[in-house]
Amino acid sequence: MSGARSSRLVGFGHAVPDRRVANAEIEAMLDLEPGWILRRTGIAERRWAVDGDTLTGLATEAGEAALNQAAMPRDDIALTLLATSTPDHLLPPSAPLLAHRLGLDRSGAIDLAGACSGFLYALTLADGFVRAQGKPVLVVAANILSRRINPAERASAVLFADAAGAVVVAPSDDIRTGLLGVDLAADGSRYDLISIAAGGSSRPFEPGMQAADVLMTMRDGREMFSQAVEMMATCAVSAMDAAGCSASDISRFVPHQANARIFDAACDRLGIEPARTVRTIADYGNSSAATIPLSLSLARQARPFVAGEKLLLTAAGAGLTGGAVVLGF
Repeated sequence: MSGARSSRLVGFGHAVPDRRVANAEIEAMLDLEPGWILRRTGIAERRWAVDGDTLTGLATEAGEAALNQAAMPRDDIALTLLATSTPDHLLPPSAPLLAHRLGLDRSGAIDLAGACSGFLYALTLADGFVRAQGKPVLVVAANILSRRINPAERASAVLFADAAGAVVVAPSDDIRTGLLGVDLAADGSRYDLISIAAGGSSRPFEPGMQAADVLMTMRDGREMFSQAVEMMATCAVSAMDAAGCSASDISRFVPHQANARIFDAACDRLGIEPARTVRTIADYGNSSAATIPLSLSLARQARPFVAGEKLLLTAAGAGLTGGAVVLGF
């Protein structure tokens, strides 16, 4: 068994539900003035799942597209990583079903629960596996957050959406490709800024439980905003330092699409012009871990990545967890 000097992203894919939910529908539900959501978040509409949609269904569609683009035998994929906060079931994990549906008969498969930073953690682990084992990895991030929204809570009801994105990470001998710099972070002192109270072993499901106990809540939106900007910007600087580059070397900035005001503030901190920022939030909302691979897939469709490009990816979310990656093509 031999490793690889580096890795390379060779396939991209994404999937979203068919149902479009415009701001007007949510503004009417929450008695907000027209235009409030767009001004505060940068979101114009989002996709929500309908009856019959499943997490593994969305993930399979995105994974299929990435694998087809990678154009390699399915038996070559040695590991499938699924970053999600909304698996089909609490047990078993959803990744083995995803791998089965994709025909990845020789792949290991596991779920990763990293909230909004889950894709960056999965991508980092995939890169390490590829370098150590010399075998490709499929990374999928997917969420159906519309089924976890508390419709009465403004802070979360206006933001969250459903989507899936996927990449294939393959071995490379070119040290200029793949993950050039990484910085991951966590701050458990702010563990409960975004949470779902019940359903874990600390507070199991029980008869008589209220709906709010099993739905998402954001305890302090302003605190989450400031912490996300700080964590995303700090990790981004560290990742660029590790890659030996600066903001001027970044061709495209691909932030987690949490809120347009958050990544605009991060741009200001980093000295990255808005024109270099990949923005998908207006049409797709915030699908947590799925936003970055969704954005990568859409960005590639709009303008294919070329040799020598450096992308900066950064995210922060519940936990708190965060991170940044400099990605070379």
